[in-house]
Amino acid sequence: MNILVVNGSPKGQYSVTLQTMNYLMKLYGEHNFEVLHAGQRIKVLERDFTPAKQALEKADLIIFSYPVYTFIAPYQLHRFIEIIKENGIDLKGKAATQFSTSKHFYDVTAHRYVEDNCCDLGLNYVRGLSADMDDLLTEKGQKEARDFFEYVLFCMKNGIYEKCRVNPTEPKHVKVTVPHCNITEKEGDIVVLTNCESKDTQLQSMINRFCSVSKRKTRIINIAEYEFKGGCLGCLNCASSGKCVYKDGFDEFLRGTIQTAQAIVIAFSIKDHSMGANFKLYDDRQFCNGHRAVTMGMPMGYLVSGNYSEEFNLQMIIEGRAEVGNNFLAGVATDEVSPDTEIDKLADRLEYALENGYVPPQNFYGVGGMKIFRDLIWLMQGMMKADHKFYKAHGQYDFPQKKRGTMIMMKFLGSLVSNPKIKAKMGNAMTEGMLMPYKKLLDKVDSQKK
Repeated sequence: MNILVVNGSPKGQYSVTLQTMNYLMKLYGEHNFEVLHAGQRIKVLERDFTPAKQALEKADLIIFSYPVYTFIAPYQLHRFIEIIKENGIDLKGKAATQFSTSKHFYDVTAHRYVEDNCCDLGLNYVRGLSADMDDLLTEKGQKEARDFFEYVLFCMKNGIYEKCRVNPTEPKHVKVTVPHCNITEKEGDIVVLTNCESKDTQLQSMINRFCSVSKRKTRIINIAEYEFKGGCLGCLNCASSGKCVYKDGFDEFLRGTIQTAQAIVIAFSIKDHSMGANFKLYDDRQFCNGHRAVTMGMPMGYLVSGNYSEEFNLQMIIEGRAEVGNNFLAGVATDEVSPDTEIDKLADRLEYALENGYVPPQNFYGVGGMKIFRDLIWLMQGMMKADHKFYKAHGQYDFPQKKRGTMIMMKFLGSLVSNPKIKAKMGNAMTEGMLMPYKKLLDKVDSQKK
């Protein structure tokens, strides 16, 4: 069988993720493996996609191999998938799967992104494997890699593939109207960040309406016009200093022009189940901030053109991004139904959040994501110096084992309830005891009202 490993890592042959593929190549030498360094050679492939086209068409099985970057695959692999579609390459009926490494921070959204695009391309998809970066160095990780590949072979032999979980329909954009507004009367600063192309008049109308109805002044920044030198290389040059290895000034531009705003509204048209490659490039390059939620407390909003209601994975990414960053998600205004009303409500909610400093507590998406980062930075504090300093200053090291008093109390209560006789005598005393602090609070409110 001809197997093509599409290496999405910008590190090429030095990719940690790729080492698992190298491991499988040595074990399964009866198959013809070929590695395409799509991540490292993306600029070359943009000029001439012929070698990639030939490799894709030759393959019986395509394995997308990549490290997870910012909720999805790296920008370079993101762009590679875009080029496949732009060239109309026919891959229908071929088998595909994926392998990623990460610390399991939103690996689910990365895998769903690749899976949905495999479905678009007519590929027969076998569920992939998400591994920790160090798994291959353990016997357990090696077994999991072998078991994964054996499962892929089993599925191909028996024609067992995943059902497509998304069937995108042609978007029916509802027209947006733009009211006249005297911008000079407004104060404040909201950045509208977009990748809008000149031909995308629908998205431009959505942006124009938001700027008109917003209670505050707006600045439109089109990242498609920024001259990026390239996507994030995963080189960790910024780990200690926060300074990107590229000399294109993006880190200063990000911190001095975008993140200084009172709020950020992101405007895009859905492309390939995502915000598009330009935004993925922007997101990945924000790693110059490391794992630091430097805009925590800032409200955010989205203007989305396309069938957003059909894109569950994209919805999860947008909510997860806000929750991890501890940002109030003021809304996602789409052009599916009543866009004028949705845009107006987004502007109103943003204004309320800014006026009242509204920042709700994080849900599972935010709490779970930050606990992964907390443990990672604690272990890597010697390298991730800027992150470590930030986490210490903002109380991110909330390890449960530090709460000795609570642990001792729970052990004492546990010993009580485990004794049937004591438990019977206690009756509702424990429940009432748990409610005592709340009763004091409610009594205090009553006394204040009087």
